Amino acid sequence: MRTFIEQELSALARELEPVVNHLEGKTVLINGAGGFLGGYFVGLLQFLNRTAFTKNPVHIIGLDNLITGAKESHFFDLEDPNLEFVVHDVRVPYETQKNIDYMMHAAGIASPFYYAKYPLDTIAATIDGLKNTLELARIKNPKGILYFSSSEIYGDPHPEFIPTPEHYRGNVSSTGLRACYDEAKRLGETIATVYNRLYDLPVTIVRPFNVYGPGMKENDQRVVPNFLNAALDGRAIEIHNRGEQTRTFSYVTDAVNGFFRVLFLGTPGEAYNIGSDHEEISMVELAKRVEKAHGQPLTIKLAEYPEGYPVGDPNRRNPDISKARRELHYDPKVTLDDGLKRVLEWYRLARAHTKIVH
Repeated sequence: MRTFIEQELSALARELEPVVNHLEGKTVLINGAGGFLGGYFVGLLQFLNRTAFTKNPVHIIGLDNLITGAKESHFFDLEDPNLEFVVHDVRVPYETQKNIDYMMHAAGIASPFYYAKYPLDTIAATIDGLKNTLELARIKNPKGILYFSSSEIYGDPHPEFIPTPEHYRGNVSSTGLRACYDEAKRLGETIATVYNRLYDLPVTIVRPFNVYGPGMKENDQRVVPNFLNAALDGRAIEIHNRGEQTRTFSYVTDAVNGFFRVLFLGTPGEAYNIGSDHEEISMVELAKRVEKAHGQPLTIKLAEYPEGYPVGDPNRRNPDISKARRELHYDPKVTLDDGLKRVLEWYRLARAHTKIVH
């Protein structure tokens, strides 16, 4: 597994080489360090310390309350002296005597199944967590702050706004079962831009589009891990809502490359779509791609949403990333077929590792 992860982080570091050199010797605060994306952020910084910043490493402060995150990760080393992993709830202000050069507020509950289960926690992690982070930023005066919003803030876009540009204002329900996530992310953007205008804080906003990849938990309940693990278990792939809804999917190393570019190169107070515009496919087609990646025939069937899942997901999701291409030189490279093969390989390795451990 270590070789697999090193390959992932090495490829990501090469993509980011032109923009991350000024991290050397800096301190980075990461909210949500125990999550899927947080693991990549911490792992990447540790990789850079091992390979590029050996004499003057990055110091990492990782915060997570472990509601859905985990302190143990295949992607980073908890024993690293340059990592402070603190079990902390971002809804409570965090205090430190250290200077902080960069902040990333990625804490939150991103899986629809889990944010429907923890709606108030979902709202508070975004709103209170972001406000506490920005209040800390007023004291520490960091060089950059990145707020993780979501493509969910667009809701169900009108057809003329597909692909969806950043200036689209959204078509979102404020009372539906998904509103705890969608509307919290929207208000978070308002808070970020207000702090930028009032206090000149260098906060930028990223709107991720359907990020997937190695490191997603098998029980994450989002569509890619659901389909892939059904294939590995020999179970039928169950498709909800007739499978006509469409998405584009962004492989995690492409997405993390984009996130860091927003942090370092983005214009403060502005939002950037980060995702893939390679191909927009239906859930039925996604199931067929999983079957192709798996290399064996699979049963694919329509099914009802599982109990507790917040219905009302958008019909289409496809980003316009021309702003990120133009301003950040962002260029996603991993195709869906290649990405699915990588995640399948990861799950096979993870299952084999679990059998050895137990």
